[in-house]
Amino acid sequence: MTKTTGQSTDFESATFAKIGARLIPLLFAGYVVAFLDRVNVGFAKLEMASALHFSDTVYGFGAGIFFIGYFLFELPSNLILSRVGARLWMARIMITWGLISAAFLFTGTVRWGGLAETFGCTDAEFTFYVLRFLLGLAEAGFFPGIILYLAFWFPSERRAHMIALFMSAIAVSNIVGSPISGAILQFTDGALALRGWQWLFIIEAMPSIVVGLIMLAELPDSPTCARWLSSDERRLVEHKLAADDLTIRALAHRETLFGAFKDYRLWLLTLIQFCGVVCFYGVNFWLPTLVQEVGIAKSDYFKVGLLSMIPWSAMAIAQIVWARHSDKTGERRWHCAAALLMMMLGLSMLAFVGHEPVLSLLALSLTLIGFGSWTVTFWTLPTAFLSGTAAAAGIAWINSVGNLGGQVGPDLIGRIREASGGDAKAAFLALSASALIGAVVTLLTPGIQAKDAAS
Repeated sequence: MTKTTGQSTDFESATFAKIGARLIPLLFAGYVVAFLDRVNVGFAKLEMASALHFSDTVYGFGAGIFFIGYFLFELPSNLILSRVGARLWMARIMITWGLISAAFLFTGTVRWGGLAETFGCTDAEFTFYVLRFLLGLAEAGFFPGIILYLAFWFPSERRAHMIALFMSAIAVSNIVGSPISGAILQFTDGALALRGWQWLFIIEAMPSIVVGLIMLAELPDSPTCARWLSSDERRLVEHKLAADDLTIRALAHRETLFGAFKDYRLWLLTLIQFCGVVCFYGVNFWLPTLVQEVGIAKSDYFKVGLLSMIPWSAMAIAQIVWARHSDKTGERRWHCAAALLMMMLGLSMLAFVGHEPVLSLLALSLTLIGFGSWTVTFWTLPTAFLSGTAAAAGIAWINSVGNLGGQVGPDLIGRIREASGGDAKAAFLALSASALIGAVVTLLTPGIQAKDAAS
């Protein structure tokens, strides 16, 4: 047995554990602060909306417009990453979005002359929209770039678990960020003549810049750039990824940019991503408001943060267990569909439980468990039939177009709440239907997991 083709199971496990231990903590930290900067607007809304006279419609549209900027620059961003390398590009992304996130403190002070009126907005509303749009432009490419980056290091049978560890940052950022955001809102209000929501944006922008600088110094572009891998370890990784590529070829492998967009599976995965994202961000950007409305005092932001930890904690545990089971069985499609159905159940409950505290938190927990379990297995599917430039472009396309659902979900809830005096029942039913569509399309899409090729 040669060292490149017959490494022992222990050596292989130790090598990939070593890679995971070096890469995942930094990527995890990056996504924690990314998600914190993306969604802290949900907590800021508790105070910001009344201070700046934002209606539910204004907030919902502004929260979602992030994804318009995200959509426009997602594909170019991932193609640039494949050319200049992950280290430089990830650092650029993180530093710029940190600076833009901090700029939200000026939302109520910038004056646009007649420009805001031209769009039918107040100055504060227009500033909110512009900054959310720019934040989306700045962050575009980070998530699909990481998914692509993990494919440079881990074969498909190990990737779902790595994606789960990385994506558990979504839950962790909210578990940690929820009480911190609530505390910042409640206890910094008035310090140095700034409101709590302004301090929220300033304080939570700083870690993005710091982690971006660390990535610039420490993140290797590929295994060949990793000085901490031995030559035998590098050869093992190259061998495993080459073997993985043979499986991809068995699934009608696409390697070129044009080839990716000719494959109907790319378009179906984009639809599935859209369906899941509509549901997730519809709930995520409104979650602090929904928790507050179960009976918490309007000024008790810290308690809102503490209770918001419950559904996020449930998601953090569930997605790791779900991903491990998917990796162990090699099955992806049914795992994705079942998770979407769980999300549908949670959203359906939200439509009918009203403001009952225990049932509302249970429904929110089911929704987030469903999302977390779905997304950690969903992102193993594109790289089952895409590689090279096709993978870079295809992953970015799925994520950017699919993430337009992040504009639709929050905006839908905001408009329906305002039109119905705060009742979002119709919106939650629409979101649950979206989850059902995603589950059905997942089950009807063939050839999107490596196990199919093996069969």
